[in-house]
Amino acid sequence: QVQLVESGGGLVQAGESLRLSCAASGSISGIYAMGWYRQAPEKQRELVARLTGTGSTNYAESVKGRFTITRNNAKNTVYLQMNSLKPEDSAVYYCNFLCALPPGDYWGQGTQVTVSS
Repeated sequence: QVQLVESGGGLVQAGESLRLSCAASGSISGIYAMGWYRQAPEKQRELVARLTGTGSTNYAESVKGRFTITRNNAKNTVYLQMNSLKPEDSAVYYCNFLCALPPGDYWGQGTQVTVSS
């Protein structure tokens, strides 16, 4: 059974930085993609950043130039470095792994990010 454990959320002021981490427990291989999504109150969950197994990345337009997604394959961990945070970045952030073995689409429990103005 694969479990994703997130950490790094919190309360910061606008302009500050946070780094989110998401570590997968259990034996996994063939990770097709890792990603970060977020959901603000009364809004739909949206993609923030995604990193494929081949190393390509894509970002939401609203975070380009401010957020960076990286990974540590040996630790099955994905990170999201968030710089120049804005109040509109406030949301619950979820990590996601799309895996080949065991096959599945796995989600973390979510971590709250709150940016005050």
